[in-house]
Amino acid sequence: MSDVDQVAPHRRLGVMLFADIVDYTRLMGDDEIGTWHAVKERLQIFKQLAHECDGEVQQVSGDGLFLLFGSAMAAVGCAMKIQKQMRMLNEGIPEERQILFRIGINLGEILFDDGQVGGDSVNIAARIETYARPGQVCISAAVYDQVCDKLAFGYSYLGAQRLKNVREPVDIFQVQEDATAAAMTTGLRRAATPEQPNRPLVPEASVVVLPFRFQGSDPAWHWLADGFTDDITTSLSRFHDFFVISRNSAYVVGGASETPLHAARELGVRYVVAGTVRIAGKRVRIGIQLIDAERDRTIWGEQYNREFDNILELQEEITQIIVSATAVSIHVSEWERLQQVGPSDLRAYSLVLQGQQHIFHYTRDENRRARLLYESALRVDPHYARAMAAKSRTLNIDWRYSWTEMRDKALDTALNLAQSAIEVDPTDARGFGELGFAHLYRKEHDAALSAYRRALVLNPNDADLMSDMADALAHSGEAAEAVALLDKAKRLNPFYPDQYLWHLGGAFYKLGRYEDAVHTINSMQNPTEGRRILAASYAQLGRLVEAQREAAKILEAHPTFSVERWAAVQPDRLESDTMHFVEGLRKAGL
Repeated sequence: MSDVDQVAPHRRLGVMLFADIVDYTRLMGDDEIGTWHAVKERLQIFKQLAHECDGEVQQVSGDGLFLLFGSAMAAVGCAMKIQKQMRMLNEGIPEERQILFRIGINLGEILFDDGQVGGDSVNIAARIETYARPGQVCISAAVYDQVCDKLAFGYSYLGAQRLKNVREPVDIFQVQEDATAAAMTTGLRRAATPEQPNRPLVPEASVVVLPFRFQGSDPAWHWLADGFTDDITTSLSRFHDFFVISRNSAYVVGGASETPLHAARELGVRYVVAGTVRIAGKRVRIGIQLIDAERDRTIWGEQYNREFDNILELQEEITQIIVSATAVSIHVSEWERLQQVGPSDLRAYSLVLQGQQHIFHYTRDENRRARLLYESALRVDPHYARAMAAKSRTLNIDWRYSWTEMRDKALDTALNLAQSAIEVDPTDARGFGELGFAHLYRKEHDAALSAYRRALVLNPNDADLMSDMADALAHSGEAAEAVALLDKAKRLNPFYPDQYLWHLGGAFYKLGRYEDAVHTINSMQNPTEGRRILAASYAQLGRLVEAQREAAKILEAHPTFSVERWAAVQPDRLESDTMHFVEGLRKAGL
């Protein structure tokens, strides 16, 4: 590489303006010569006004311009002058022949190298321009912060938008010439002073499902949009962690609100589910967004395009997927929020949520930390069923890995805690789930499956419960049913954790599907706890070098591991299943 190639580009803070003519291709196709002259005239005016505002033209292409400014105020002021001048030029011209510009502005570091200009900030400016309506100007939050209280314009908040090839969402504002009109639109609310930060709107993980909007010409299908709204509201209410706004309140406020963020403020909730239903021929398209109203950002969104023969079955399937993915996304968002909350603000729910971040690491210290957090939650609320159920699992894990000196009593205590959780709240599915888990490792298989079935009746949308029940099915001699249930759990929870794959790999092994087991465990982000299945599967396939490599890693993670001890832990109904696993482990050299 030459010395010239190694020279780093020069960086400079600046303001970037991108402008683009709306429907340029159509205009040229309709009247090529007339459009050419009209565009040429307007580009000349554009450049003249930019020069008067100390703007520097970097690039002009057929229908667009790229300019640099030294200040945000100069760039925004110039953009608004340009749009005003363009409106004057369009007066008296038929709407379909008017020349309209979209303008986008961003502030950030710019890279300069041998006459070339680029960088991430430049890309963002170009993407922001596409959000501007014809004849309008859009700016980034960085620009807004510089001009909001200095220029006599209004600013409408368009939300935190995910721009193509840009990692983090970008807050975008539309500049309004009439500040009074802008005052009636949604805004990005920030703390007035550092001493008065925004507080949670309500202590719980609160959510409202706004009425789904029907997009189509046949009003006879409006019922489908209402059906999704009702079903998702009812299903989310089965998650006892959530505070779900009633259907009636959602319809009253949602129908009157201009935006989901406005509805959230009216109802005092953190999260908003908003969706659309479109019918076209024999196809239905359902769009969904989950919005964090406190942080003004979309945290999950998806579209489902399906042909429908049985519309009710389709509605049930998509509702389950939406509900499960929404629940997982809210839990992840709440955990992120906890990272910024001081200890004095933690309540019982927050403590349980923190514990969940430790329990599934499957180490002695992490399991102990989880239990301490659950016990703290019970000190805050001695009748909190979810904390009782969660503590039950820590005792079960202690028993499984021999991490307690009172091992003989650990399973009994785990069972008693799960039963207490059910007595306190017999409608919480997670309590029955932990009861099933406790019964399983006591090798009370019928009682375990009965508890899991009861849990899924209470909440058929909880994919984590499905995964746990599938593991119980596999250990009860029903591995094929376990695989089918795990496939459903993965569909319902697109963000499924490694535990689903661990359970699935175990079911594949029991079925003798060793290649599938290897592929599944290798798909785990952290296969530490799946290595027993991996080693045994490699061994059964005759791939002994790989089996021995995995066996060494098992001993590295669990130095006291022994096949006899693990055989005693396995909660298999069929002794042949246990012996099958022991055989694989021994072939691997354990």
